[in-house]
Amino acid sequence: VQLQASGGGLVQVGGSLRLSCVASGRTVSRYNMGWFRQVPGREREFVGAIRMSGSISYSDSVKGRFTISRDNAKNTVYLQMTSLRPEDTAVFYCASTKSVGVRQDANYDVWGQGTLVTVSS
Repeated sequence: VQLQASGGGLVQVGGSLRLSCVASGRTVSRYNMGWFRQVPGREREFVGAIRMSGSISYSDSVKGRFTISRDNAKNTVYLQMTSLRPEDTAVFYCASTKSVGVRQDANYDVWGQGTLVTVSS
């Protein structure tokens, strides 16, 4: 089982990026798929998640700016980020779980390798 996150990069304040998380060995529509981010020296932070049902949750810090979607045919989950701010700079991770507790990183059993997003002011 593997999750491959990609799409990070350097973007200016107010810009947009789309992250992708491609799964192999696991069907994304049969798991709750989460996005987290982490800044060095800080705890990993919940960004959002799309459940098996298709319902989506976001953290308050990204609600209205970030959008999670899923393409079952490509077995891929996306994180569309808009109106990016310097405080969004972090390594972003995708992860999968069967647990209903999608906001807690400890509930996830498979993690991608992370992709760095840098927002410059």
